[in-house]
Amino acid sequence: MEELVNLFHGFAVALQPFNVMVMLVGIVLGVIIGVLPGLGGANGVAILLPLTFSMPPTSAIIMLSCIYWGALFGGAITSILFNIPGEPWSVATTFDGYPMAQKGKAGEALTAAFTSSFVGALFAVAMITLVAPLVASFALQFGPAEKFAVYFLAFCSFVGLSKEPPFKTIAAMMVGFALAAVGLDSITGQLRLTFGFTELLNGFDFLIAVIGLFGIGEILLTMEEGLAFRGGTAKINLRVVLQTWKELPAYWVTSLRSCVIGCWMGITPAGATPASFMSYGIAKRVAKNGSNFGKGEIEGVVAPETAAHAAGTSALLPMLSLGVPGSPTAAVLLGGLLIWGLQPGPMLFVEQKEFVWGLIASMYLGNIVGLLVVLTCVPIFAAILRVPFSIIAPLILVLCAIGAYSVHSSTFDVMLMLVFGVIGYLLKKCNYPLAPLVLAIVLGDKAEEAFRQSLLGSQGSLGIFFSNTLVSTIMILGLIALFWSVIQQGYTRLRGASA
Repeated sequence: MEELVNLFHGFAVALQPFNVMVMLVGIVLGVIIGVLPGLGGANGVAILLPLTFSMPPTSAIIMLSCIYWGALFGGAITSILFNIPGEPWSVATTFDGYPMAQKGKAGEALTAAFTSSFVGALFAVAMITLVAPLVASFALQFGPAEKFAVYFLAFCSFVGLSKEPPFKTIAAMMVGFALAAVGLDSITGQLRLTFGFTELLNGFDFLIAVIGLFGIGEILLTMEEGLAFRGGTAKINLRVVLQTWKELPAYWVTSLRSCVIGCWMGITPAGATPASFMSYGIAKRVAKNGSNFGKGEIEGVVAPETAAHAAGTSALLPMLSLGVPGSPTAAVLLGGLLIWGLQPGPMLFVEQKEFVWGLIASMYLGNIVGLLVVLTCVPIFAAILRVPFSIIAPLILVLCAIGAYSVHSSTFDVMLMLVFGVIGYLLKKCNYPLAPLVLAIVLGDKAEEAFRQSLLGSQGSLGIFFSNTLVSTIMILGLIALFWSVIQQGYTRLRGASA
């Protein structure tokens, strides 16, 4: 009851006219940031952080968090319309969102993506409101072994639960692990695979790899196929939105499962990217029409978008309650809180109730405003498909180059983007999946660091990954996911023999 009273006080703070205005401005800026490949929510929040120094802390954090919500919404737009993920967590959305757009169902795909994002965020904010103390105490139990177990589960889910040939999936993942190993070893401080290039001291940036593999690679393939978008027109109106909303309740199980996966990944913290991949892989395996995934299935849009937004939102929970950021964007927001003289942690709920509950209330309002803004602008986004590809392709190339350059302000990154573009083109021509490669690039170094820290703590014993109930459960789930197809085949044969 006390939490509900505090929440109503928070709504009174968030609904002040100035806070509503900064909320709307933040959402619009966030959508623009999400659309631009390579910029990203964390970079966008960091760039715009100085603009908030003159604001009251509550208004400032509302604006920055709404930029984050807008970026989460906006990342789906280029993924669906151009097969170019605006954000890392939007990669899985391209698998079915882009084929839907090619079939002339851009409006349905965008509406499903935006609505699913809203549902995932709403679930996560409700969880933050009701179970913050319990979740915070649970997250404290995660050490290096538990973190590695979560990454292991993500990798195994993609190998075992995917319809792609396992060996091609593993091969692509191994390439990703090799690319993730480039740069300075975080444990020993030694250089690995830099070949004398000082630009590679920090390794390959994930966003540059994604822009090249998906963006440039897709442009090269489309040029080869005749400089045309399939599904070049899109009729988007209120009827399409309402019709899509009628279809979405049929996928409530997928939405609920994706919400749980997203919140789990956001708190642990593995992040929105593995959450979207894992949710997509499980939905593909469990769905009755799983064989249609990758061909324009609306459930393939619902699953990753719901999980990504739930993970992105729930990542703020450990930041507020423990002072431990659950994502790069949460880390930037943490820096903002410290600048404003606020110390995140359990005492923040006692000493700064108005601030905390104003922020939580703005999460509800910000996502409602975000949904209305992006749905209102759906016709504008979908109308881009009507532009001839011979005109839009150079614009996409320029956006990709700007996005790659903006990461480190380096022309070397632009060259790397082009190299990854050629690699992506060749892999697509040879029917190798790109998603496992991308997943390994973004999580490979984190998984390696957690693995090595665990072994250092256990003096080289692998038993640490089965040393307690929590880590053992996660590792066993990973092994089951890895060998799921073998288990399923064995079960089928046993049933056939008994019959």
